[in-house]
Amino acid sequence: MKNKNHVSLFDSALMKGALKQSFIKLNPKNMYKNPVMFAVEIGTAVMLLVCASILCGEKEQGSFVYNLTVFLILFATLLFANFAEALAEARGKAQADSLRKTREETPAKKIFPLGEFKVDEIKIVSSASLVKGDVFICEAGDIIPTDGEIIEGIATIDESAITGESAPVIRESGGDKSSVTGGTKVLSDKIKVQVTTEPGENFLDKMIALVEGASRQKTPNEIALTILLAAFTLIFIIVCVTLKPFADYAHTPITIAAFISLFVCLIPTTIGGLLSAIGIAGMDRALRANVITKSGKAVETAGDIDVLLLDKTGTITIGNRKATHFYAADGIEEQQLIKSAVLSSMADETPEGKSIIELAGINPRDYEINNPTYIKFTAETRSSGINFGDTRIRKGAYDAIKTISEKAGNIFPTEVAEKVRIISSNGGTPLVVSQNEKVLGVIELQDIIKTGILERFERLRKMGVKTVMVTGDNPLTAKFIAQKAGVDDFIAEAKPEDKMNYIKKEQQSGKLVAMMGDGTNDAPALAQADVGVAMNSGTQAAKEAGNMVDLDNDPTKLIEIVEIGKQLLMTRGTLTTFSIANDVAKYFAIVPALFIASIPALQGLNIMNLHSPQSAILSAVIFNAIIIPVLIPLALKGVAYKPIGASAILQRNLLIYGLGGIIIPFIGIKLIDLFVSLFI
Repeated sequence: MKNKNHVSLFDSALMKGALKQSFIKLNPKNMYKNPVMFAVEIGTAVMLLVCASILCGEKEQGSFVYNLTVFLILFATLLFANFAEALAEARGKAQADSLRKTREETPAKKIFPLGEFKVDEIKIVSSASLVKGDVFICEAGDIIPTDGEIIEGIATIDESAITGESAPVIRESGGDKSSVTGGTKVLSDKIKVQVTTEPGENFLDKMIALVEGASRQKTPNEIALTILLAAFTLIFIIVCVTLKPFADYAHTPITIAAFISLFVCLIPTTIGGLLSAIGIAGMDRALRANVITKSGKAVETAGDIDVLLLDKTGTITIGNRKATHFYAADGIEEQQLIKSAVLSSMADETPEGKSIIELAGINPRDYEINNPTYIKFTAETRSSGINFGDTRIRKGAYDAIKTISEKAGNIFPTEVAEKVRIISSNGGTPLVVSQNEKVLGVIELQDIIKTGILERFERLRKMGVKTVMVTGDNPLTAKFIAQKAGVDDFIAEAKPEDKMNYIKKEQQSGKLVAMMGDGTNDAPALAQADVGVAMNSGTQAAKEAGNMVDLDNDPTKLIEIVEIGKQLLMTRGTLTTFSIANDVAKYFAIVPALFIASIPALQGLNIMNLHSPQSAILSAVIFNAIIIPVLIPLALKGVAYKPIGASAILQRNLLIYGLGGIIIPFIGIKLIDLFVSLFI
C-alpha cells in the first residue's frame, strides 16, 4: 500500500519550488559540502571573470560569445545539480505539509484527579498543553490529541490520517497493542490514555521533521563516496595544472575555457550532482512504503542485512492468542479448573488472559473472594495468578508450574504432561494451572499465523537474509510455528537478554542484524540491532528504541525495507559507474581538440569526427550538463531491484550502466556536435 501523502515527481508547484531553491543553493556556504560541485562553481566563477576580461579588451582567451557559452553551460550544470537535490527535498516538504494538516490544534479531555468533590474532574484543554504523564479520555468521534498508551479500555481507531490505510484497527490496554498516535480518530468505545511524549516531540512532529530532511545526515557510505569524489577532483586538478607545461612545450595555446571545460568533464560531476538526491530519495521511498526512518543510515544498512530476528507474537502471528480448550487433570472436575483459570486471569490485562475469561463465559466478580493479592506475570517466573486466604492459584508455562509443583513435593500428572506435548506439537501454547501447588489441568491457546507469511520469508531467503523467530514459547511450540511460518531458525523460551545475546553473537561474526518487534521487552534488542523496526501499534518504548517504525504493522515489511536499501546502494553504485564511464568519450572529444592544431596526428583520436575543437569542447560540456537532469528521475525512483543474487546484479548493472556509460556519451556528444556546428 502506498502512502496517500505521496507527491508526484512532476507536480508543477513542486517543480517551481525546486527551481527557486536551485538558485538559493548556489551560496558557497551550501556548495562547499559537495566538493565536486563546489569545484565546478569555482570554475564557473573563473569563467565569469574571463568573460569580463574579454569585454575589457583581453584577446588571448578567444571570442566573448564562446567563453560566455561555456560560462552559461557550467552555470546550468550547477543549477541542474542543485535542482536534483532541491526536488528530492521538496517532495519531502510537500509530504510534510500534507501531514501538518492532520496536526491541527485538538481539544483534549484531560483528567484532573481528586477534584473538589473527591472525584476525578474532566476539563477540556488544548492538546499543546498536555505534558508527559497527563491522562485524558477519548470517546467515539474524538481525535486523539497526542501520542500515548491506553491504560484503560478498548477502542476501534481510524489511523488513516497517519498511515493512509482506511481499515480501522483495535487498540486496548495491556499487551503490545496499547499505543495510540496523535491525529488518529476514535471510532467506537471509550479509552483512557496516558501521554508518553512532551509537547512538540510526538510521533507526528518527528515524522514531519524527518520527511522535511531537517535531521537527515549523510550515511557512512555516502561520506566515503564524497571523500572518493573529492580525491578524484583533486587528482584532475593536478592533471589539468600539469597539462599547461606540456602545452607550452608543444607550443599549443590552451584557453582558460578549455582547461576548465576539460576539468569539469573529467571530474565525476554526474554522481556529484545526484549524490544528495539519491540519499534523500531513499528515505522518501521508505516513507511511501509507510515506514518512518530515523536516519538515512538505517535505510542504507537495511540493504546489507544478513540476519532478521522477528518477534513471534504480533509479528509472525496475528498477535492475540486465543484460549480454545480447558483440559482437566485426572480426578479434577472441569469446573474447578475453569474457576481457577478465571480467578488467575482476573488481573491479567493481556488479550490471552481476557480470552480465558471469554472462553469460560463467567464474570470473575461472580466469585466472592476476600482481600485478593494479584501476582503479575514476569519474564523470570513465567507465571501469574492470585492469592486469597489460604488459596494460591497460578497459571503459566509448563516448566514454571512443574517446578512450583515439584518443589512442594507433588508429582506432575503424566496425562497433563502428555496434553502439553500434544498442544505444543500442534502449534498451540499450553498454560498449566495449579492451586496450592497441585496441578489442575491445562489451557490451550492457539496462535494464528498471518497469511502469506511463508511466501514472503521464501523471498527473503532468496535475498540471502536468514530469518530467526524469537518467542517465549516452549521449544515444541516454537518449532511447529517456525516450520509453519517458514523461518530458518528460532529461539524458544527467549528472555530479553537472549535476544540481545543472539544479536551480539551474529554481529561479532561480522553480520548485520535486523530486528522487528512491538513490545517493551523487544526494546533492548531493537536498540542493539543494526536495523530496528518497531510496529506502530507497539509500545512507545519499542518505537523509541528502533530506528524505523512500520506504520502498517506488517512483519514482512522488511522485504520492502531491504529492497529499498538495496535500491539505494545499487542506485548510488550504478550512477557512480555511469559517471566514471562517461569520461571515456570526453577524453576522445576534448584531448584531441586541445592539441590537434599543433599535433595533427591526434586527428586519429577524433573517432567521433567532431566538427572543430570549439564544437568538441562545447559538445562535451553540454552533454556533461544535460545528463544530470536526464538522470534525476532514475536517482529519485531508484534502480529496480530483483532478488537474483549479488553477482548477477553486478553483471547486469555493469553491462547496462558501465557499457551504457561508455556508449551513450559518444552518441550524445556527436549529436550535440552536429547541432552546435550549425552555429560555429
